[in-house]
Amino acid sequence: MLLQRVITALVLVALLLPALLAESLLPFAALTLLMIGAAGWEWGRLNGLRMPGAVAMGAAIALTCGLAWLAGWAVAAPAAVWWLAVAGWLLGGALGLRAGPAAWPHAPRVARLALGWLMLSVAWLAIAAAKQRGLGFILSAFCIVWAADIAAYFGGKRFGRRKLAPSISPGKSWEGVWSGMVGVGLLAWGWISLEAVWPAIGPSVFAVMLRQAGAFGLMLGIVALCGLSVVGDLMESLAKRAAGAKDSSGLLPGHGGVLDRIDALLPVLPAVMAFAGA
Repeated sequence: MLLQRVITALVLVALLLPALLAESLLPFAALTLLMIGAAGWEWGRLNGLRMPGAVAMGAAIALTCGLAWLAGWAVAAPAAVWWLAVAGWLLGGALGLRAGPAAWPHAPRVARLALGWLMLSVAWLAIAAAKQRGLGFILSAFCIVWAADIAAYFGGKRFGRRKLAPSISPGKSWEGVWSGMVGVGLLAWGWISLEAVWPAIGPSVFAVMLRQAGAFGLMLGIVALCGLSVVGDLMESLAKRAAGAKDSSGLLPGHGGVLDRIDALLPVLPAVMAFAGA
């Protein structure tokens, strides 16, 4: 299993890194469009669609994103799109997590599929728009989720006492969430310090938020982004638990599916674009 994880991770890095470093948006947009279509296929399967329907779901999401790209939204989507996405995640996340896995299959399937279509399409728009803001910006956006996840894991193992959502993800604790926030706060401080001596990397999410909202606004933004990353993770766990699935698919050997790798990014990316004043 460990060897599989390492090999898969190396292949993903080999594909993503050149696309990230390319000046043109095209390679990165095309690669992530393929991934978001695969995630749509996984979401359809988790919500009861058989193979033809799940494939159509993924294709519909990829087509939606492609049309938005042609319309110029991958470069400059209206700011209202990001804020509506944040509001939708807060409201939908609160309702879904409160209802729990038992209630999820009883929600109308069309509503669950539409939710997946919207959240994946907007996330792709956000990732394409973040790429346009520069390498430092998009890497720091990714690192928010990675740092929160790593810090939450170790903080939860060391200090975890109070369960966050035992019916959805028994391993998560409130102490882990707080540890994740501390981890991202340290990352922000370190990244901003790095930019001061190495400006070539380009402005990060943290520097843009600091400039837009000041130090206090940056701290509030970090808390909000970490909270949203937890909501994204839990919502995917909710759908998997309701479907009786351990992973969203087996597309990424050793890692599960695409959704398993991007679940926390789905709400964070639109929020980053909203908070950065895009």
